[in-house]
Amino acid sequence: MSRFEMPAEEVLRAREKLVLDHFHDEVRQDWDATLSTFPHPHYELIAQMLVHDGDREVRDYYQDTRVAFPDQDHEIIALRHSPDAVIVEFWLMGTHHGPLGRIPATGSRHRTRMTAYFIFDEDEKLVTERVYFDQLTILKQLLAGLDKRKPADLMKLGRAVAGALSMAGADPDPRLTGTTEPDLTD
Repeated sequence: MSRFEMPAEEVLRAREKLVLDHFHDEVRQDWDATLSTFPHPHYELIAQMLVHDGDREVRDYYQDTRVAFPDQDHEIIALRHSPDAVIVEFWLMGTHHGPLGRIPATGSRHRTRMTAYFIFDEDEKLVTERVYFDQLTILKQLLAGLDKRKPADLMKLGRAVAGALSMAGADPDPRLTGTTEPDLTD
């Protein structure tokens, strides 16, 4: 299919239903149902340049994020279609009750605007969820809830900054950096 041709309406409706079911199942933390939307689970987190590939890695990602934000939820802002994807703009929200990588729990809430591309192959199978967001937006909100006049919160702030800095030096996943320019001649 050309990048200028849209699939038939019934294809777009089926894709949209699958994506909305995926979102709903994530909020319910029904990982089996969420993972069933993929033939092979694959997440790409562009802000962190991380890939979670396969059932085990994606389940671990779900577990880690729900330990950090057990009440994680979302509000959909807009949903769009492209020839090979459903694109969802949404607010991701949650309260930081557990460690986020090396960042200790702050008890603060965040509400972060994100975009996710749900990419489908030629057989209409979901092959990738690619998520774009600004990590600094989340970190600023998590740290803003700390009372800088309280010694305990100052210590937590120091641990959070040290944790964020220690995670910043990781090498990007080469599957995200080894891109090729598309042929736009047609």
